[in-house]
Parts: sequence; C-alpha cells; structure tokens
Amino acid sequence: MTDTTDRTDPMASAPSRDGSAGSRIATRLRDEILSGAYAPGTRIRQEDVAEQFGASRLPVREALRILESDGLVTLVANTGAWVSHLSLAECEEMYQIRERIEPLLLRYSLPNLSRETLGRLQELADEMQAGTDVETFLRLDREFHLLSYSGAVTSILGETIHRLWNSTQHYRRAFTTLIGPDVNRAVHYEHQLLVGALRRGDGDEAERMLAGHIRRTRLELSTHPALFAQ
Repeated sequence: MTDTTDRTDPMASAPSRDGSAGSRIATRLRDEILSGAYAPGTRIRQEDVAEQFGASRLPVREALRILESDGLVTLVANTGAWVSHLSLAECEEMYQIRERIEPLLLRYSLPNLSRETLGRLQELADEMQAGTDVETFLRLDREFHLLSYSGAVTSILGETIHRLWNSTQHYRRAFTTLIGPDVNRAVHYEHQLLVGALRRGDGDEAERMLAGHIRRTRLELSTHPALFAQ
C-alpha cells in the first residue's frame, strides 16, 4: 500500500520547501503517535512542535493537516490539535467497516503478491508465533497485514484502510498490553491459516479468514470498555 501522506506543493519554491518540512515533521509525529508516545486526547501545541523541530509555524500547521488526513489528529478551528480519541462505539463501528472492506482489498491484492512477498508474510507469521514483546508484536502485525494488501492497486480503498488502522492503533496496543501478545493463540493460528490461503491462491478462504480475524478482535475489544476511557 502506498503511503500518500507526503504531500508537497509542486508550484513555487517557498511553498515546496514548507511542504517538504511539513512532511518531515508529520513523519516524525506520526511515528511518535503510533508508537504510543502521545496518548489519545493529548493536546499537540504548535509552538512546542515548532520548538522541537526548529521550524516555523507554517510547516507545523501543514504537518498537523497531514496527520488529520491520516486519522491521527483532530483539529478544532481556533482551538488547537489533539491526538484523536475514539469511544467504544466509534471503535466498534470502525472495526465493522474493516471487517467488510479489508477482505475486499485482500482480494484485489492476492493476484499480485509475489513469491517473495508470500515468503515474507510467512516469516512474519512465524516470528509473531515464536513470541515477542508487545511493541514488536504490534510492529510485525501491522507489517503483516499491510504487506498482504500491498499488491492491490486502488484509488480510495487502500487509503481508507490505512486511515482506519491508524485510528485504531492505540486501542490495539492497549488491548495487547492487557492480555499479552502470547495469551491469545488464536491470533497466531489465524495468521498461519491466512498465509496458507494466500499461498494457495484461495481468495474465498483468505477473505473469510481475514473477516473472522478482524471480527474476533472487535468482539474482544468490546469486553474492555475501560480501554476507551479518556
């Protein structure tokens, strides 16, 4: 899946430089938010970010707009920026959307997955199954699923799913931290079955496995409403 968040202005040189700086700042902030350095609901002050990166307010504002389009930041006019926070109902809705559209993206991707990519998916599934800490598991799990979609060529679907992954990242971390990456063996079993279906070119089975995989996570998250308390 192509990351389309690096938006630069191809026009005049000054806007182009600002856009490039904004993209670099957005990349750093994105990594920090996805890694849990910023909790949902945390305010991001433009002046603090500008000081951190030695930048003016203009590229910082551009960076925050990029992060808003990624689903990671909520901008409130004349007020400021906050790391996006979800209620349990919002998270359940996002997961129900994912249950329906991620299998479609996987269907689009399957014919274009190379032998090397399928091999890497197997490596990732094996590494997760072997046991890792929470942060490593989350990184590998994200790489596994987004890599499985990498063969798809879409104009809307891929970006939509990437945004949904970003928006729900914190809650996957909180849930995985709560139960531990090794507690629920079903996750690893499902990853292995999904790789097997992809290797056989069985799109129907791959879609079915993925939908069930996402649904199970949604149902488990719903039993822990405290994860969504701000």
